[in-house]
Amino acid sequence: MNPALRRILEQAAEHDAPLLELLSERLSGADLTTLLLEVYRRRALNVTPAEVMRRYRTDRFVAPSPIPFTQIRRAEDALIAALPPDFEMPALAPVTTLATHSAVATVDPRKVIATVRGSEVAADPTNALALEAAARRSDLLAVSPRSASPVHLAASQRVVRAQHFDTPGFSPHFQLFGLVSAGRDGGGLAFENAALTLHLRFAAQAVGSLGAETEIRVTVLAPAFEAVLDQVTTVFAEVPGVRVVPDPDRESGRGYYCGLCFKVHADGREVGDGGFTDWTARLLGNRKERLLISGYGVDRLVG
Repeated sequence: MNPALRRILEQAAEHDAPLLELLSERLSGADLTTLLLEVYRRRALNVTPAEVMRRYRTDRFVAPSPIPFTQIRRAEDALIAALPPDFEMPALAPVTTLATHSAVATVDPRKVIATVRGSEVAADPTNALALEAAARRSDLLAVSPRSASPVHLAASQRVVRAQHFDTPGFSPHFQLFGLVSAGRDGGGLAFENAALTLHLRFAAQAVGSLGAETEIRVTVLAPAFEAVLDQVTTVFAEVPGVRVVPDPDRESGRGYYCGLCFKVHADGREVGDGGFTDWTARLLGNRKERLLISGYGVDRLVG
């Protein structure tokens, strides 16, 4: 037994605390990682090849997607081709910081897969993109405290969701294409108008390039955003194959989005979702920061 593990076990024995409290609150992050790595090392050494094969056949998280890679790649290529030149595409890591999905995006931690090294398997690229956008906005603000320079990022990522779904053919892992636009409140909802138009033009072009009709259903969550809805409705009024319609009765996303949110449908099939959030404002502790996110199910676009 290595000295670090011996120390951790000796300290744990001194604590008169329930096991769950000990693991979740008393041990430091580094000590918990050391302990769990040893636990899983020992468990792995006791697993036979036959058991690996059995688990492969029964574990819902590791089975291949029912959708062929070539079909996913064609849809992904269409999304990349439609991306405006304003956007950069960083190659995101497959894991992100522990609590990214819960602390920033208010997602129940039980819906994501935590790792023994204090991180989380990616469940939505917009969460990691928001962190990167906040970091870049922070750098801009360090140079100019009132910088309004926007940050536009996009990424395609294989993600995993831990919750159970009853949908036939559903896979816990799937491809998501995410976009974020971060900036500063410039007054008159100028950033919001520009960012929303940019994201919706992308949606219309991407869906159209796949030969489908686009319907964008917009839900206003704050009265001031009625003007934003009016503007985008006007912008897309003459665009062939694209309809922008109000969706005041939408219930999903309230509390997750603020101001305005939308859903994108291709030939009547929901393929995308987006809206404004306060994530960068909270990450940077600056109420002037603004963020628009949108995400597209690449697997759904294939269907």
